[in-house]
Parts: sequence; structure tokens; C-alpha cells
Amino acid sequence: MTICAIHQPNFFPWLGFFDKICRADVFVFLDDVAYPRSGSKSMASMSNRVKMNLGGDAKWVSCPVKKAPLGTKISEVQISNETDWRGRLLRSLEESYHTADNFEAAQAVLEPLIRYEAEGISDFNKNAIMRISETLQLKTHFVSQADLSLDTSSTNLLIDVCRAVGADTYLCGGGAGGYQDDDAFEAAGIKLVYQNFRPRPYADLATFVPGLSIMDYLLLVEDWKTTDWGLV
Repeated sequence: MTICAIHQPNFFPWLGFFDKICRADVFVFLDDVAYPRSGSKSMASMSNRVKMNLGGDAKWVSCPVKKAPLGTKISEVQISNETDWRGRLLRSLEESYHTADNFEAAQAVLEPLIRYEAEGISDFNKNAIMRISETLQLKTHFVSQADLSLDTSSTNLLIDVCRAVGADTYLCGGGAGGYQDDDAFEAAGIKLVYQNFRPRPYADLATFVPGLSIMDYLLLVEDWKTTDWGLV
């Protein structure tokens, strides 16, 4: 059995994203599709922002990107470096997490990723995700959709991606049922497995906030080798 997981390359995504990577043999970055956005004129999305615990509240931290027309592919969206967003992000992490026991070790991992020079948001995110996966000692093989030369969409695209990487099983997130055709996977001979990830609290229950960036996990947890991240 070869398990394939597929997801857009998000900005320092949450722990559930890495649980999906951990459970897959092949992880495909869905970067040859339209850039997602919260509104027709906004570039804000999980591609360029994520929440962190800043001063006791879950707040957005982000990487600014240049405005692009609707339909622009994720792989084509460029980072805007008109402001020192990298320095601002690092200062925010230091201000809110400097007392964490694991701050120095996590900072040594995160600072080079935050300072990584990339023109496109997809390349920046893929680098961070793959380097953090190495830190977590995940053995998954990474592939970019843009390298597969596929021209289908929706469920057919997911099926074609699985076929292109030689997978017979597709691991999908728990919220996919509303927009994908589950029966089409069976018809294509591909087994469908739902992730259904619920994070296990990894910090003091009084202060733990679920759904935050992987950066929060790295800053608060000393043993990065464990993959016992979820509740059954």
C-alpha cells in the first residue's frame, strides 16, 4: 500500500498538517492551482498567514505577498519584501516565547527558515515544511504538483495526482467530504482514508491553544521525535 496526501503549501502550518505528512508515503504540494484568498480583493489566506499565541491571544502572523489577479496559481504568487516582515516575525516570537524552555533550540531551527530568501510564497513555504519535516524526522517523499503536468481539476485532479505518484490510497483531511466525490476514488481503484486529526494538548492545559502554527509546537515541546500528536 502506498499512501498519498495532497495539500496546498501553507505558511508554517499547524500540527495536523505534519500529522498528514507523517502518515503518508508521498506528500504532494498542490501548488499549480489558483491561489486561495479570503475575499476577491484580499491576498490573505493560509498560504501566507497563520495564528500564533502572542501575548496570550491567538493572533495572525504573516508573510506579505504581491497582489495578483484572481486565478493566479500559488506557484506564481510573489513575496513582497517592502517591509521587514521577517524581522518583525522573529521579534514577535521572541517577545511571546522567550521564557519557553525550548526557545533557543526552536529559534535555531526557525530563524533560517524565516530568513530564507525566496521570490515565491510557494517555494518559501515548501522549504519551511520540508526542513521542519526533517527536524521531526519524518521520512515522507515530497513532490510538487507543478512537476506532474496534470490538467484536470477537483476530484479528478486528486485521483490523477495519486496515479502519477504510484499511490493506491489517498489520505484526505477530515473536512474534505463537502467538496470531493468520494465514490470517484472507489471507481478509480483508489482507497480513501480520512485523517480525522484531533490534536493532543502539548502544553499546559491552562494556556494551550489548539490549531496554532507548528512554530508554537516547536517552541514549547522539547522532544520533537515523537509523533504521538493526536487523540484517538
